[in-house]
Amino acid sequence: QVQLVESGGGLVQTGGSLTLSCVASGEIFSINAMGWYRQAPGKERELVAIFRRRPMRGWTNYGDFVNGRFTISSDDAKNTIWLQMNDLRPEDTAVYYCYGDSVITRTAMIGRDYWGQGTQVTVSS
Repeated sequence: QVQLVESGGGLVQTGGSLTLSCVASGEIFSINAMGWYRQAPGKERELVAIFRRRPMRGWTNYGDFVNGRFTISSDDAKNTIWLQMNDLRPEDTAVYYCYGDSVITRTAMIGRDYWGQGTQVTVSS
């Protein structure tokens, strides 16, 4: 079984920074991509950032609202990603979810997507 566990959320003032981490564990054979989504109260879940391993490693994509404030990075060997968030704003307040795209395990060689439980980020004005 695969688990994605996030950490690093918390309360920060406007203009502050946070770094989120996510570790994927289990009998993982391969992962196509890992990334971050967020969901604010009353809103739909939206893409924050994604780091792709396949077919082209290192390809990243960010939500339009990021505007250069966030950076996603990855240690593929450790199945770990980070999201460095700078210049945080109250509108960034949300639960941030780690996402694993097309995760193939050693026991079931079929890819499926996984989600973490989420970590709360609150930005005070």
